[in-house]
Amino acid sequence: MAAAGWLTKDVAVIAVPIVSLLLGLLIGWLGQRSGFCSIGGFRDFFMFKHTRLLYGYLMLIVGAFVSYLVLSLITPSAFENFFWLLHKGLMPVPGAPANLALTAYILLAVIGGIMIGLIGVLLGGCPLRQVVMTAEGNIRSLLFVIGMCIGAVLFAAWISGWVVGILKSMGLA
Repeated sequence: MAAAGWLTKDVAVIAVPIVSLLLGLLIGWLGQRSGFCSIGGFRDFFMFKHTRLLYGYLMLIVGAFVSYLVLSLITPSAFENFFWLLHKGLMPVPGAPANLALTAYILLAVIGGIMIGLIGVLLGGCPLRQVVMTAEGNIRSLLFVIGMCIGAVLFAAWISGWVVGILKSMGLA
């Protein structure tokens, strides 16, 4: 118990931004060096049967799950709802905003995913690739990143509200 005494909230307030910055730099460096692009991975697979970028996308999913699992073992109270789907069945995600039904969350995710996917295909890369290309000095990618931020605000402020209103009027939310 005495060994864990140094791990206080004051230490976490300092450590979390530093660790986040270091991990962000590492992920950005890996994304730049590998040319990672999730949309490009699917494009290359379906058009040319190339799987190099698609394996990166699959490893991203596996790495995120494993990291989340390891962190949930380190601090179980912070990740108590990690396996919510296994314990409760199909229900709203714990802690998600608006306390909507599962159909509303799925529909909002599908709408947002289709929008960012179509825009990413038109611009030739996923959001991570656009951020990396912005850091490399690409002005077109910078405009995409700015537009993506504005679009996220507009989606959260208006579009999701319209979808939720429609779903509630249909009795699905």
